[in-house]
Amino acid sequence: MMEADGGASVPDMLIRDGKRQSVFRSYVVPYMDRPNLTVLPHALVTQLTIEHKRTTGVQISYDGSVRRIRAGCEVILSLGAIHTPKVLMQSGVGDEVESNHFGIPVIQHLPGVGLGFQDHLGVCCLWDASGSLPSRPAPEAIIFWKSKTGLGSPDFQILPAVLSAGDAARLGLPAGGWALLGIVVQPKSRGRIRLTGSDPADPVQIEANCLCDPDDREAVSACVELCREIGNSGDLRPFVKREIIPGNLKPPELANYIRDGAFSFWHQTSTARMGRHEMCVVDADLKVYGVDNVRIADGSIMPRVTTGNTMAPCVIIGERAAEILRIEHKF
Repeated sequence: MMEADGGASVPDMLIRDGKRQSVFRSYVVPYMDRPNLTVLPHALVTQLTIEHKRTTGVQISYDGSVRRIRAGCEVILSLGAIHTPKVLMQSGVGDEVESNHFGIPVIQHLPGVGLGFQDHLGVCCLWDASGSLPSRPAPEAIIFWKSKTGLGSPDFQILPAVLSAGDAARLGLPAGGWALLGIVVQPKSRGRIRLTGSDPADPVQIEANCLCDPDDREAVSACVELCREIGNSGDLRPFVKREIIPGNLKPPELANYIRDGAFSFWHQTSTARMGRHEMCVVDADLKVYGVDNVRIADGSIMPRVTTGNTMAPCVIIGERAAEILRIEHKF
């Protein structure tokens, strides 16, 4: 559906005993007793240690002290699309103007580090249910659809959600509420991640620039209209007591609602992109350009955010990284 004309389908989900399973629990937890695996919760990776453009390990803040861990073969960064570029920039791998601004010695000028940020942005349409509804760990169906004819593939996604009693109370919403969440899945808008200081404890500045492209605003508006059409349809009338938000708003008011109510779906990508042009950060083997012994294996390497959710693509990136390492190092 994501690559064709769209439609509705049961989604593929990792569910066990009624709970969604994380990648960490699926991949790492079964092997926690291995002697060659050490997991340090609450350790903060602050920078790479690099000698003559060769990565020798990482520096971490752990248990109240700064420690250095030396790499036997190489370092794999897998900190996500926000903290991977942060660690690179803190290590002097990034745009030299930004590095010089904070007094960070430049190891490798890579102007694309932190650029290209993309995310899936969501908007909520909410109804008060006429009766109680069962809470589910995952949506039972999802929709991919196009905001206009002529598009090669869907540019938005819709999924249902039932409010838990706790969420409803916390948000001041009806306990029997249910929602349709509309998500722009092929955004054209791009942002960037920037440092705010040279100290690793300094937060990054996220310039998301969501919905800055007019095509993205058009897509999310069409998505909200379809959500309302579905939610207020005759087939769903037995489950609807009243529509809470957004209601039948005129275009200016609807645009304000979308701008004020849009939220991240936590699918951040593309801040250390793979490719061959000057704004790319890694090559086809996930190696960082200009710095030896370091690769990146997370969503930051995606040239653009995927049309669907990013969990499965990130797993594939990790699988591919493991295959490359196994072949190169003969594990």
